[in-house]
Amino acid sequence: MNNDNITEFDAIVVGTGISGGWAAKELSEKGLKTLVLERGRKINHREDYPTMNMDPWDFKNGDVITQDTLTKQPKQSRTNYTTRESGKHFFVNDIEHPYNETKRFDWCRGYHVGGRSLTWGRQSYRLSDFDFKANLMDGIAVDWPIRYKDLAPWYSYVEKHVGISGEALGLPQLPDSEFLKPMELTCVEEHLKKSLAENYNDRLLTIGRTAHVTEGTKPGDGRVNCQFRNRCARGCPFGAYFSSLSSTLPMAEATGNMTLRPNSIVSEVLYDKDSKKATGVRVVDHETKDVINFKAKVIFLCASTVGSTSILMQSKSEVFPDGLGNESGELGHNIMDHHLGVGASASVEGFEDKYYIGRRPNGIYIPRFRNIGGKTNQKDFLRGYGYQGGGSRGSNWYDSVKELASYGPEFKESVLNPGSWTFGIGGFGEILPYHDNKMSLDYNKLDSWGLPTVTFDASIRENELNMRKDMKQQAVEMLEKAGFKNINSFDNTYGFGLGIHEMGTARMGRDPKTSVLNKNNQLHNVSNVFVTDGSAMTSGGNQNPSLTYMALTARAANFAVKELKKMNL
Repeated sequence: MNNDNITEFDAIVVGTGISGGWAAKELSEKGLKTLVLERGRKINHREDYPTMNMDPWDFKNGDVITQDTLTKQPKQSRTNYTTRESGKHFFVNDIEHPYNETKRFDWCRGYHVGGRSLTWGRQSYRLSDFDFKANLMDGIAVDWPIRYKDLAPWYSYVEKHVGISGEALGLPQLPDSEFLKPMELTCVEEHLKKSLAENYNDRLLTIGRTAHVTEGTKPGDGRVNCQFRNRCARGCPFGAYFSSLSSTLPMAEATGNMTLRPNSIVSEVLYDKDSKKATGVRVVDHETKDVINFKAKVIFLCASTVGSTSILMQSKSEVFPDGLGNESGELGHNIMDHHLGVGASASVEGFEDKYYIGRRPNGIYIPRFRNIGGKTNQKDFLRGYGYQGGGSRGSNWYDSVKELASYGPEFKESVLNPGSWTFGIGGFGEILPYHDNKMSLDYNKLDSWGLPTVTFDASIRENELNMRKDMKQQAVEMLEKAGFKNINSFDNTYGFGLGIHEMGTARMGRDPKTSVLNKNNQLHNVSNVFVTDGSAMTSGGNQNPSLTYMALTARAANFAVKELKKMNL
């Protein structure tokens, strides 16, 4: 449904990614006429995935990051994988969309319908009460206004729609989800799993918990089983992995209550000081640069952490001179990510008679085993980390071409034989919410639409640096105990934002003097504005956070509709 002539709605959702898609679905299905605004272009499921079926040899230069890409997407390319030829069209041009760094900050963005839900890593883990109570127990920042029991039913609710493949473990630090059947481990992963069980009583290995349909179907646009192509970030024509474009947005569209408007850059939320409520949003058209006001009874900001916080900062008024809902002064502060790029790799002897079929879009997971009580508590750092990685068997072609007699039937036979097994694990660690890790707006450097650009000033500190030492040491130790060979540890340069999990800049809390949002994801003193993306996170945990954004969004939407019916918003 698209109607540019209507400017008044029951609800407005800003953003179409993980959180925006869920807000659109929930509000539309509950009967609200909902305007969904996306700052980027329109993308259609399947037909606008140009590289979804291409092989590496189908690309002119191979599936690499080209020099041309590096000139247009230098910051987007820092991950070394997002802007390969197969997926660079899903990430922005840095020249057209600039930002500023006091210290290195890797801000990866996808401005199109579906946002980063098309390109996310799909690892899906619940937070636990270890995470929701962490700030209170450690005396760090502020306490979460909710606990695991408040979000648990909403985790279950969204998981049944999303489809989470994984294995139940019964761990208090990593609550189980509503699982579809797990993907299989390789033989060397099974070996490490057995070794951990024999050598440790505080850690184990499982298959990653991932947002893929592995049995049956799921709601949305023809979502069927994963085909094990491992081309997920190009857009999945089968809808096997969860994205808003294949699931929540078509479900919202099916209600007849959603109006989707792409190319709509929200510049501010409009506020009425008499009613003490927001009245709507102001939009700059991406193409024409015309300015349009849209009205609504309730507003959901789901434009991702930096986008939503920027909108609030730009929404200045007599009542809120420092940004809408910013009585605490915390808006833009406490930015978090997950630090990574540290671990170990090894070669694996044996298992030459074993291989596997398909390209599994998933890896292994070793859940957090630090600072969860008793002997697990550490003196040198707070919080914890998990490991992601896997074991696989490579090609034998490189060794083949090195041989001087590499030709004829022997060469062909050699190339067709697989190479040796290798294993690698890398840590994913929590970053504490430091007040002076922040983003701000530069009104002296405007973008093409007359809006201020973002400046980042954030870094990891002693706690994270000490954690990284342990992440590397334990990775080496676990691989050694498994009998793996040629172990190499690594600690690569980490740039803030490289985890692509920016969060925390409009945090939830109990007190409006120290936080931006309340327990229902509302601005403390503007009751009809909700923020449910990564901005809301009070602490980050070490788990991939998108599943938590989905649960928070569904919970907040349910609350908002109830409050609307009671005439409280």
